[in-house]
Amino acid sequence: MTPTPWRAGPHLFGGPGGLALMGIVNVTPDSFSDGGLFLDPAAAVAHGRRLFEQGADLVDVGGESTRPGSEPVTADEEADRVIPVVAALVTAGIPVSVDTSKAEVARAALSAGAVAVNDVTALSDPDMAKVVAGSDAGLVLMHMQGTPRTMQTDPHYEDVVAEVRDFLLDRAAAAVAAGIDRGRICLDPGIGFGKTLEHNLRLLAELGALVEGGYPVLVGTSRKSFLGRLLALDDPADRDLATAVTVALAAERGACLARVHNVAAARQAARLADAMVREHRASDGGTR
Repeated sequence: MTPTPWRAGPHLFGGPGGLALMGIVNVTPDSFSDGGLFLDPAAAVAHGRRLFEQGADLVDVGGESTRPGSEPVTADEEADRVIPVVAALVTAGIPVSVDTSKAEVARAALSAGAVAVNDVTALSDPDMAKVVAGSDAGLVLMHMQGTPRTMQTDPHYEDVVAEVRDFLLDRAAAAVAAGIDRGRICLDPGIGFGKTLEHNLRLLAELGALVEGGYPVLVGTSRKSFLGRLLALDDPADRDLATAVTVALAAERGACLARVHNVAAARQAARLADAMVREHRASDGGTR
């Protein structure tokens, strides 16, 4: 399945050229994998530059943890964390997305040169669509059942694939109605956000159902707890090999981007998967 590319500012990510990678920079004290490691802006900038050098196509900077049970922070505190990092990475020539659900933070990040907004609440802030529509930035819309504080309290679906797909297509339609070009919209099924292990596995196995909606698709499995439960890996840093496998599978199923902590490992997996998919298409007469 040929992935749909995603446009963010002057950049085109993914598509027939292969899976793009979004490197993660968490400027937070409490993120599940790297909380506190990059709270200092200089450390965060250095890490973002390192991810870009390792092959990240863009760097995603976030200042509010969305791990299960996490508490929200104010827009001012979040902006204080992320805007200096965004500005420094942009100055270094690195494409940057901002991981925020707050229109106020998104507006400041776009003004600082970010090319995309990664909104895990899919426009819950009524001003977010207007902020993005007033720019040429890309927009990621993610599915989450509940809030970070409550999302892992007995998540339930009648049909997780259909419900996630329908929610995201509805949110994408709302973004288009607000004036955001559909080529700038990317959909994220929200692996680990209000889902059980079985829900996550089914969403990955049937990712094509979301890809067939015609929007670029982002997959974020990196170091997540479902991998730890499945493989008995308590330390998130030990889950990079498992993450790389999911990246390869996502590429094969038509994803446009993968959001990862370990860019070097994911790059190898993505390049191998892309080569295999291209060879399969060529041998099949280019019909897939």
